[in-house]
Amino acid sequence: MPPAETPSGHLPGTDAFELAPVPLWLEDFSGVKALLDDWRASGVTDLREHLAADPERVREAARRIRVIAVNQRTLELFEAKSFAELSDNLDQVFSGDMLSTHVDELAQLWEGRDAFTSLAVNYTLSGRRLDVQLKARILPGHEADWGRVLIATEDVTERESGRRRVAESAAFARGLFEHSPISLWVEDFSVVKRLIDEVRERGVVDFRTFLDVHPDFVTRCMSEIRVIDVNRHTLELFKAPDKATLLARLADVFRDAMEQHFREQLVDLWQGKLFQQREVVNYSLENEELHVHMQFSVFPGYESDWSLVQVALADITARKKAEAYLEYLGKHDILTRLYNRSFFVDELNRLERKGPEPITLVVADLNGLKDVNDTLGHAAGDALLRRAGEVLNEAVAKPSHAARIGGDEFVVMMPASGAEEGARMIESIHELVEVNNQFYPGTPLSFSLGMATAEPGERLEDAVRRADQQMYAAKREHYANADRNRRQDGSGELPAAASG
Repeated sequence: MPPAETPSGHLPGTDAFELAPVPLWLEDFSGVKALLDDWRASGVTDLREHLAADPERVREAARRIRVIAVNQRTLELFEAKSFAELSDNLDQVFSGDMLSTHVDELAQLWEGRDAFTSLAVNYTLSGRRLDVQLKARILPGHEADWGRVLIATEDVTERESGRRRVAESAAFARGLFEHSPISLWVEDFSVVKRLIDEVRERGVVDFRTFLDVHPDFVTRCMSEIRVIDVNRHTLELFKAPDKATLLARLADVFRDAMEQHFREQLVDLWQGKLFQQREVVNYSLENEELHVHMQFSVFPGYESDWSLVQVALADITARKKAEAYLEYLGKHDILTRLYNRSFFVDELNRLERKGPEPITLVVADLNGLKDVNDTLGHAAGDALLRRAGEVLNEAVAKPSHAARIGGDEFVVMMPASGAEEGARMIESIHELVEVNNQFYPGTPLSFSLGMATAEPGERLEDAVRRADQQMYAAKREHYANADRNRRQDGSGELPAAASG
């Protein structure tokens, strides 16, 4: 039988649970397991399809979750005065989009995992939205019935400013540490403190300048950190088979830009900041780049020697990749992989303000795109555009940039380049077009090109217009030559549109 619960919803003798530094829920998923077992026995094989067919099934699974206890941090996060108040308002806490994320959680359990993660939207009792990262684990001893599931709710709307001291109950604290769904490190920084104190005793006041003059001090401090312990999730995150292997290869984990991050950490410690948080880059033992949100805190009672420090690492690699991709989308044309019109406008304004001069602009218009779209379809037109992107990406190197500014219009911006460099760029584009056409049979790739170098004091927009005029002259000549060739060959009429 489970231990008796107190009226507050907390379990007797679980001070470690109550004082945990992150919002925790202890829940009973045995009803959920029974429901999933019934579905499986009835022949369900695709849980997502089963839930999509009737959303009420998701609500039924959610109703079978029984909240056993929460800690004080959970009550604070959800603005509840007591466990009873929180329990009475769970429909308000888990409202809106919560059911859609619950589908993912159920699917992970269905697949036989003993843990699940999800991004969800919760609400406080005052109605304030909370974007939260859920990380859950079935506690050891309850794998058969899922009677005890420990869930950590990290508020990613506004990062928590501090952590609570590790619970006093040694046995439960050890279990909470070992099975926590975030990466936890316990470290000894006492030698680091001694080295910093020695620098201070030598009369150093400007610590940043000291580190500039003695960069080896940062390396020395990094080498003097003693890792006391790490939890299981740390081994999973860093792809380590065991603690000994991880600790033996810390140089592979904390490298490259980490030294600069640690330098800033030392500056904070010099200034007395014993709680810190920052985003850093580590590496797994399989050489995978890991973006993590690090929270560093000296344990209460150890402020005098820093001999006991806790470091918590939350994996934000997926978020960083998403942010980088969104930034890429904001500046690039996905089809051609060139910069887009938005980037072109910003870069043109920047070049006009800051140079460096002279600035040359090459305008390129893809010949025949409309005809290809009309006769062969837009897939063929997209293929031609991709080839145009291949040529311009190959021809243009920094500090120059190539952008697609319209359907078949492109511009190459060339800072610190005059007319001679512009002419070489046009020649290079023509040569690459010839090579490209050798590799792609069928519709030939062809550009009409114009070039202008901005005169002193001339607006770059005016230089673009002059390049446009040259390009249109080249386009007229292109279609005139094509028309003559067709008439000489007797191959028929050129399509009327001459702008594509």
